[in-house]
Amino acid sequence: MKELSLNLLDIAENSVKAGATLTELLLTETADTLVMAVRDNGCGMTDETVCRVTDPFYTTRTTRPVGLGLPLLRMAAEQTGGTLAVESRHADAHPEDHGTEVTAVFHTDHIDCPPLGDLVATVTTLIQGHPDTDFLFRHSRPGAEPVELDTRQLRQILGEISLAEFEVLQWISGYLREQYDPPTA
Repeated sequence: MKELSLNLLDIAENSVKAGATLTELLLTETADTLVMAVRDNGCGMTDETVCRVTDPFYTTRTTRPVGLGLPLLRMAAEQTGGTLAVESRHADAHPEDHGTEVTAVFHTDHIDCPPLGDLVATVTTLIQGHPDTDFLFRHSRPGAEPVELDTRQLRQILGEISLAEFEVLQWISGYLREQYDPPTA
């Protein structure tokens, strides 16, 4: 994938398919690194699956014989001198505390570091496609206020109004874009 936002979208989609009711998309930038973490409370993976999940010829999907999302993310991180870690607790073994966390570290000063891409479109697409799932998005950047959105807070304000409503999605997109590029006085 050419942009990290697409990797973020792919991993979050897997979280939703794993039954997550909350998926956290956490990006932390420093002067020369980007840590991208996706944490969910889905059904988790067995230890065997965790060991094989970065193998491109292993997938739990029945629609195709390969799974390239995590292998491509690992390759992108490692090309910058970074790493990929996958931790998971399967629901059978941990009925009260299960889920998965995928953490990729990129060295942003490396020539092979892919661009972030359109994070606002990624978050908005996730919410539009899964309006009943909660997402927490936080992007911390040096010298700037974190960009944040928590759909649980939106639900408290909106009540019965769906997050997939056009006007709500427009507001979400505008709210996030304003945080990235606040208006000047």
